[in-house]
Amino acid sequence: MAVEAALHPSQPASKNDAAFTIHTGDENEINDHPIEQVRLTVTTEDDPTTPALTFRTWVIGITSCVVLSFVNQFFGYRYNSISIQALSAQIAVLPIGRFMATVLPTRKFKFPFTNWSFTMNPGPFNLKEHVLITIFANCGAGGVYAIDIVTIVKALYHRSLNIYVAFLLSLTTQMLGYGWAGIFRKHLVDSPYMWWPSNLVQVSLFRTLHEKDARKKKSLTRLQFFLIVLICSFAYYIIPGYLFPSIGAISIACYIWKDSVLAQQLGSGVFGLGIGSLTFDWAAVSSFVGNPLANPGFAIVNTMVGFFLILYVLQPIFYWYNIFEAKRFPFISSKTFDYTGHRYNVSRIVDEHTFSLDIAAYDSYSKIYLSVFFAFTYGLGFATLTATMSHVALFYGKTIWGSWKRTTSAVQSQHYDIHTRIMKKNYPEVPQWWFIAILISMFALSLYTCEGFGKQLQLPWWGLILACAIAFVFTLPIGIITATTNNQPGLNIITELIIGYLYPGKPLANVAFKTYGYISMTQAVSFVQDFKLGHYMKIPPKSMFYAQLVGTVISASVYFATAWYLLSSIDNICDSSKLPDGSPWTCPGSNVFYSASIIWGVVGPMRMFTKYGNYGTMNYFFLIGLLAPVPVWLLSRKYPEKKWIKLINMPVLLSGTGAMPPGRAINYLSWGAVGLFFNVYVFRKHKAWWARYNYIMAAALDAGVAFMGILVFFALQSGNVFGPNWWGLDVDDHCSLGNCPTAPGIVVDGCPVF
Repeated sequence: MAVEAALHPSQPASKNDAAFTIHTGDENEINDHPIEQVRLTVTTEDDPTTPALTFRTWVIGITSCVVLSFVNQFFGYRYNSISIQALSAQIAVLPIGRFMATVLPTRKFKFPFTNWSFTMNPGPFNLKEHVLITIFANCGAGGVYAIDIVTIVKALYHRSLNIYVAFLLSLTTQMLGYGWAGIFRKHLVDSPYMWWPSNLVQVSLFRTLHEKDARKKKSLTRLQFFLIVLICSFAYYIIPGYLFPSIGAISIACYIWKDSVLAQQLGSGVFGLGIGSLTFDWAAVSSFVGNPLANPGFAIVNTMVGFFLILYVLQPIFYWYNIFEAKRFPFISSKTFDYTGHRYNVSRIVDEHTFSLDIAAYDSYSKIYLSVFFAFTYGLGFATLTATMSHVALFYGKTIWGSWKRTTSAVQSQHYDIHTRIMKKNYPEVPQWWFIAILISMFALSLYTCEGFGKQLQLPWWGLILACAIAFVFTLPIGIITATTNNQPGLNIITELIIGYLYPGKPLANVAFKTYGYISMTQAVSFVQDFKLGHYMKIPPKSMFYAQLVGTVISASVYFATAWYLLSSIDNICDSSKLPDGSPWTCPGSNVFYSASIIWGVVGPMRMFTKYGNYGTMNYFFLIGLLAPVPVWLLSRKYPEKKWIKLINMPVLLSGTGAMPPGRAINYLSWGAVGLFFNVYVFRKHKAWWARYNYIMAAALDAGVAFMGILVFFALQSGNVFGPNWWGLDVDDHCSLGNCPTAPGIVVDGCPVF
């Protein structure tokens, strides 16, 4: 990968780093790992006496977990929803750890009446502490999917939800994955053939950060550069974050053609194609799609090609040829509509007492309609799912099957590679019963959450068992695919389809089933991946277990507490029609989740994606996705010397607009421009600068925005002080006509009638 090359994976570690100075004890030990990339990147040296789970680890790790959990949930409800990843913490905590190593006392503290003792400062801040702190940060950065359920119930369905149900749902969906991870860790961690490519980027970055960073003439150290960018980002964000939110999306066409629906559909970066739009807000650049500086160049190219094909070729054809009666509805929207072009009144078809579909009321009202782009998004989701399976089978099928056979053989014969031998020699394993105990206790809590509290979640016991069975069955194959190809297929569509057909008309049952089936598997894969990172970095397995366990409990608690506080304290949160001007609390992601709960839960797939609904033809996308990688595979076989052909990744192309909605054209255009500049141009032309500062800048820009956003909220916006009252206070791009229907006779407030 390009990132690995830039970080010099084959370069030996600095002899100044204590974590690399002691060998395993056997000088004749050879690096027999079967994967070349791992041999080049991961050191075979280890010092088992290096302290790992230290006082510094606990303090910085828990703080990182709390901060990232709070910040990501806080910004998750905002108009430009940024998500700070663990990479930022990985870079930011290094100077903090070294500072603590300088100032903390070294004396030992003893626990009374025991032989236990500890010290706040066991010596220089080391690599193992850094890795464990990053594991804590990963827990905080990962998000809690179940929070969206809490949000739509309280803010959008306007129903009460027991606080204990909400918290237990958040906790159990995060923790169930531990059980699956423990069951399959021998195959997915101990096996050298399960090599987890993305972990090698982390390994390379850790080694780079722990090399001696001497300041060169006329240059800055990484810490100096980080602080300068952080201060600039922090100071600047007061403008787009409070004083002048409109510069988050400047759509030039809308200022020239103020009365033209067509011009605003073409030029709006929020409601349309975004032609000629631009932004001066880093939150808009990194919202929804992620930080562009942290993505490899080839992935950005694939995503942007897919984005342009979908948004600028297929979307105009579908809309202006009025496919699915597209002109009755906005050009791009994540809302649901009735036949008249107005917002779908869900309360008309939901029984107030049972919170389920009233079929008679539905039949007398209207089928659900979507903007053609939103309908197309579901079709592309179907295609991406099957394309991922097809792409992996064609390009990596033999590799995966061979790796699995070798893995099974290695586990049975206990033939281990050098890294596994080192780990088993130097550290005790985590007992299997620990994982089983967590699995049983979390399943029992999940059952209590679903069946207790008046069955508020609507999911019956058999639904929970089925969701867990799906997660259990898919964890190993998806773990193998992710560990060998770096592609992770999602189960969200499969789970929505299954429960939508088996138990229709129950919105909370649908989203709860999806979360237990999809997220517990995703968490399991994430836990195993972190275990493999610890495996490569020679972290004691029990220390990894403690860090993951505590980090997951803390992150679930902080995400929940933050969401509950915001939902309880901000009037009309998530309802943009009732929020005051300048309020950023529009909850774009939660609104999409709400629409999905209506489509899959209230109405159900049978009334949406069959002959009984409007979008039965979307099922053809399953076949389209299945066949899409075949031409690329055939061309790569016919022209093996043309290496660029294999870089064409159809799942990535098909999911080019996967973050739209809630993402917008302006987010993708700015993300692509920044990403291509730094990860293609700068990477090629100024590789030394890129290797030294690129990730540092990514972390500093995100951190500056986060700190100022939080300061503005607690100092001003929490007191309903939303900045000066002027046209620049609007959070959109002043292209309201771009959100208008164009079919004859459709009457919508604020829009011309054609």
